[in-house]
Amino acid sequence: MKKNNFTKAIKILHLWLGLSSGIIVFIIAITGCLYAFQEEIQNYTETYRFVESKNEPFLLPSQLEKIARKELPNKSLHAIEYNSSEEAAEAIFFHYEPSYYHIVYLNPYTGEVLKNVNMEEGFFRFILDGHFYLWLPHKIGQVVVASATLIFLILLLSGLYLWYPKNKNARKQRFSFKWKKTTKWKRKNYDLHNITGFYVLLIALIFAITGLVWGFNWFAYSYYKVLGGEKTLVYEDPISDKKTIAATNPIDKVWLLMQKEYPQAESIEVHPPENDSTTIAANANPDAGTYWKMDYRYFDQYTLEEKEVNHIFGKYKDAAVSDKLMRMNYDIHTGAALGLPGKIFAFLISLLIASLPVTGFFVWWNRKKKQKS
Repeated sequence: MKKNNFTKAIKILHLWLGLSSGIIVFIIAITGCLYAFQEEIQNYTETYRFVESKNEPFLLPSQLEKIARKELPNKSLHAIEYNSSEEAAEAIFFHYEPSYYHIVYLNPYTGEVLKNVNMEEGFFRFILDGHFYLWLPHKIGQVVVASATLIFLILLLSGLYLWYPKNKNARKQRFSFKWKKTTKWKRKNYDLHNITGFYVLLIALIFAITGLVWGFNWFAYSYYKVLGGEKTLVYEDPISDKKTIAATNPIDKVWLLMQKEYPQAESIEVHPPENDSTTIAANANPDAGTYWKMDYRYFDQYTLEEKEVNHIFGKYKDAAVSDKLMRMNYDIHTGAALGLPGKIFAFLISLLIASLPVTGFFVWWNRKKKQKS
């Protein structure tokens, strides 16, 4: 009797959490689908991101910096990123308050401005805002989306409990679709919800957990500690020694050092110091399709002495397993960790996840109609 009461309680919990969050989960999943191949689509449609390869050295960061700042003189230059010999260099202008995000695409050989793009506009930015913020003001939208994701996590676990077959006869219908011509639509919808939910469960849990890492600081911290993490998740820029004499063209020297030490890197990014106390941050990525293997390094802007950090964004060789998992969060969430096949898989799973609130709603609607009749 107690077990039956517990099952009823789980059913009620699953029902009302599903009804309250269903539309949000649907939007998050659909926008995730639409964003899955944004990189491939943009590579195909945005021709200004590519240049003719030349057997010449790239212009130095200080040279590209001067050109880029003329395009956006009143905005803060966050970084200059060099990509492959056939890709444009990117001068990234980014700031939280006031909020803006622009990329000036430059020919790395000549310094020609190819395009100045406002990254807060366009189709994929619209889709990303829906996925992260539900098109609400960011401070509100993040909490709403994160809360819905947490509810979705509970729905997955409660759904697994309700799915688990209580007898041998029910098991046959929980793993595969066995419909006959006479099978009613209500039964088909019920099976779609239950069987699809079971098969997407593991990946959906991964999507939910990696999404919650961005959604709630307390979740990210707890998740990292459970993984055995010992560093901090808070990004802190090391301090430069202002008492020393400033180096000449320090950003160029850091870039040349990174280029020498990472000859096989697919992208190298250097960050001009934000003020007279911060370091010159630089990173090198051996795989342009992912982010987790990047080496992050920091240099005193006056002495060029390298500074060590105690957060997870340091050198890859110094990262523990827990650090790597946190650094992989984006690549796991998007499927990029497994390359294009992973993105295709993530797209299909997201589509199936989007179907769950729909089929779940009709399960409830059909039962409600039956109770009235």
